[in-house]
This record gives sequence, C-alpha cells and structure tokens, in this order.
Amino acid sequence: MHLTTQRRATWALIALSVGAFTYVTAEVLPIGLLTVMAADLHRSPSQTGLLVTGYAAVVVLASLPLTRLTRRVSRRRLLTVTLGVFVVAMLLSAVAPNYPVLLGARLLVAATQALFWSVATPAAAALFPPRIRGRAIARMSIGSALGPVLGVPAGTWLGQQFGWRAAFALAAAVGLVTCVIVAALMPGGRRAGADSTGHEPGRGATPDARRYVLLIVATVMGVGGYLTAYTYITPFLLDFGGFAPAALSPLLLASGIAGVAGAVVVGRLLDSRPRTALAGPLALITCALLVLYFFGALHPVSVVALCVTGMSFSALAAAIASRALQVAPGSTDIASAGSGSAFNIGIAGGSMLGGVLIDHSGVRSVTAAGAVLTAAALAALLCERWVAPAPAPERTTLTRSGR
Repeated sequence: MHLTTQRRATWALIALSVGAFTYVTAEVLPIGLLTVMAADLHRSPSQTGLLVTGYAAVVVLASLPLTRLTRRVSRRRLLTVTLGVFVVAMLLSAVAPNYPVLLGARLLVAATQALFWSVATPAAAALFPPRIRGRAIARMSIGSALGPVLGVPAGTWLGQQFGWRAAFALAAAVGLVTCVIVAALMPGGRRAGADSTGHEPGRGATPDARRYVLLIVATVMGVGGYLTAYTYITPFLLDFGGFAPAALSPLLLASGIAGVAGAVVVGRLLDSRPRTALAGPLALITCALLVLYFFGALHPVSVVALCVTGMSFSALAAAIASRALQVAPGSTDIASAGSGSAFNIGIAGGSMLGGVLIDHSGVRSVTAAGAVLTAAALAALLCERWVAPAPAPERTTLTRSGR
C-alpha cells in the first residue's frame, strides 16, 4: 500500500473509531443523566428509560432492512449521510421542547446507528490489505471500548454541570467532525462492498452459511450470558460482594480500562487465529463468572474477575465482527448487520433474564446463569469442525485467501 494511501486509510480508520465511540456514548448517555433528564422533562425515571430501551429495539429491528435498502450506495456516501443525519438528530435531541420530540429524535439516532454498525466494520476492513483486516477491526473496536470509560462519564459530568442538553450538543459536534473526515478520506466512486484496491469482496474470505449461522447462535448466547450478569453487577458487588458504594465507580472504571486492553490484544489473533479469538474470550468470561459466583465475597478475587470479564467481552465483540466478515455467505454488509442484530438481541435478552433471576433467585444467581450461557456458546463454537468441516486446516485456508 502506498504511503500516502496508507496514511489516508489510517486516518479514515481513526474517524470510524471515533464514530463508534460517539455512538456508544450517545446510546447509553441517558443512563448517566436519567434523573436530570426526568426532572427537566417532567417524566418518571421509567418513562425516561424508554429513551434507551426504545433505542435498542430500533437498532435490532432496523439493521437488516436498512442495510438491504442501501446496499448499492457507496460506503463513503452512505457513512457520510448516516453521520450527517446523526448530527441533525442529536441537535434535535438537544433542543427538544418536550418528551415526544426527544423520543422521536432518539429513535432517529438509533436508526442511523443500526446502519453505521452494519457498514462501518466492513468499510474499516476494506481500507487495508486482507492479511491485516482483523487488526483494523480491533483498532476500530477501541473506540467502542472507550465509550463507557471516557464518553459516558464525561457526558454525565457535563450534563450535571451544564444540563443534559449540553452533553447531547457536544456529541453532535463530535459527530460532525467525524462526518467531515469520513467524507474527505473514505475511498469513493465504488459500489458498497468495494475495498481500497477496487476489488468487490461481496462474500467472506471463507464463506460458509453453516459457520455463519453457528456464529449468530453463539453470539446471542455468549453476549446474553455476559449481560445477564453484567447488567446487575452493581447490586451483585454491593449485596454479595460486600463492597462499599464508593468503590463501585473505581471498579467499573477498572473493568472499562481492561476492556480497552482486550480490544488491543485481540487484534493480534483475529487474522491468524480467528477461532481462538472467539473461543478464548468466551472461556475466560465463563471462568470469571464462576469465580464471581463462588468467590465473589473475596474482594481481591472479585476485582480480578471483574477486569477479566471486561477485557474478554471487548475482545469477544471484535472477534464476532471480524469472524462475521470472514464466513459471510453473502454480502459482508448484510452479514455485519446480522451479527450486530444478534449482538443486540443478546444484550436485551440477557438484561431481561437477569432481571427475572434477580427477583426470584437472588442477585448471586445472575453470575451462574451467565456462566451457563457463555459455556453453551463456547460449546457451540467448539462443535464448528463437526457441524461445518473445513476443506483444509484453518491456517492453510487463511493463507490462501490472503488472511
């Protein structure tokens, strides 16, 4: 790759990573500002919470239809328009005179997120030669991992100091800068799916419908298992772990920092050992959740286990995105949309399951149930060789395809 082209691709990747950071921040920002927003809008906390749950529902439902409708649009144009609509919707959120307008603006932001995640990952991969595309996806995932660590706390602080509307306006400003950079640096003039060399990848490097379906099933179970426990990790740490309330913020910050490290480390495996990059994080999450179930009352053990889950989940997210592009049986954009929908279904399903368990079986049960689900996801992936046998060993297949 020519040096100038490489620099352009690197800056475009950074812009996509910042876009991922902005979307993660925008999605969960109302959680940190729940009480502030509820008081300003004269709504109950549960009604304000719909700004998050309704958002997630739109992301799940809109990903595949929107990706299909826009599959012939070049990625540069599509990403530019998507980010542009995001900016307008976030500004509308910031100036919304009432709750219905804010809810409508949030749902519009969610629709742009559904399309962004479906297109941005394949676009990031297509910027670089096949042998390092997994590493590019991992670098883009750093932005996602930084969202909960930097974006949400900063947005929460800004909202508490200057009002929640200021936090939304700042997110719109970051989105505008990202939109301009993407418009300037992303390759253009080709149909969606074309990479930086002009080739039309269309399908994955090793397309296999059975492996893709297995990946989707494992994603729902694995992500669902993690969220079953993590959604209620705060009451777990307080009630079963015996931590003081003042310790919660440092603990969650440590888990978030570990998540950033996980996104960095997994990049070394995505291209050369994609199965290990998937199975390893699931195995670590399973072990860490079991450790929390049995030894969660021991503070040093809990801290280590919590950091392991944070690190592993970020690595798992990057591995799922990368593997979906490798085994995509059809359009890589559609495959990315499908894996994104599965990811969000796992988030919603895990959160609901954890809520049921915590009401009927106690807070400790969420870690055990989460471990069962992640172990089931791991078992499904380990059966891949029998469910969908490869014509050649993985290393040989990847080498022949240039990965």
